[in-house]
Amino acid sequence: MNHFTLPSLIAVVLVAAPFCRGAGPASRTPVAPPPKVVAAQEWGSRPDPIGDERRHTPTYVTLHHAGVLWTDDRDPVEFVRNMQAWGKRRPEIEEPPRNTYWPDLPYHFMIAPDGRIFEGRPLEYEPESNTKYALAGHIGVELMGNLDAQRPSAAQVESSVLLVAWLLDRYGLPLEAISTHGKVAQGQTGCPGRDFARYFEGAPRPFDAWVGRVLRGDPPGIELGPPLEEGPTELITETKRPAK
Repeated sequence: MNHFTLPSLIAVVLVAAPFCRGAGPASRTPVAPPPKVVAAQEWGSRPDPIGDERRHTPTYVTLHHAGVLWTDDRDPVEFVRNMQAWGKRRPEIEEPPRNTYWPDLPYHFMIAPDGRIFEGRPLEYEPESNTKYALAGHIGVELMGNLDAQRPSAAQVESSVLLVAWLLDRYGLPLEAISTHGKVAQGQTGCPGRDFARYFEGAPRPFDAWVGRVLRGDPPGIELGPPLEEGPTELITETKRPAK
């Protein structure tokens, strides 16, 4: 796959760059699209139409995890395709209230353990969720894996930071626009998993600090902490498929 042939993303950046430079702090520099992006047409996306009533103006970037254990035999392309197909079949296979129809992936971007960023739902449409919160305005970014049971890879975290910095720059949003599923749907979910959610705690929040460095034109300087007490110790890239 050619991760760098992204006409849609590059065109947006070239058009939006003057706006983005004026929308944020004076210390910001234009942020390039992140590497390792796999365009929707590259992975074979087959969305159904989304109604105009679902259009929105992005004002937040919200981080998620899949909540499904990732093992080394999985294929990210197959995972993304299966999720898209499952969303369309929800009325047939899920019980209320989870039986809503999803015409496309629920997230705008999905990040694989190797750091590849898969384009999902177009950014001009609000996301989907099995929890209750006002969806309009949220850009959904999901890390594959169950980050309650395994630790995100350094490549995943780096790609998430670079992607979020680019999104903030594109839409002229502040660092305060960054959140997690667990924070916007309080009491309903622990998403994005303990071992990733910890980087969105404290003052300053580590994730915000990493994104802020990118917005200033510096390397993110990501330093992942040691395993949490009673938390997962295995990296997502090390989890083997259980023997039958």
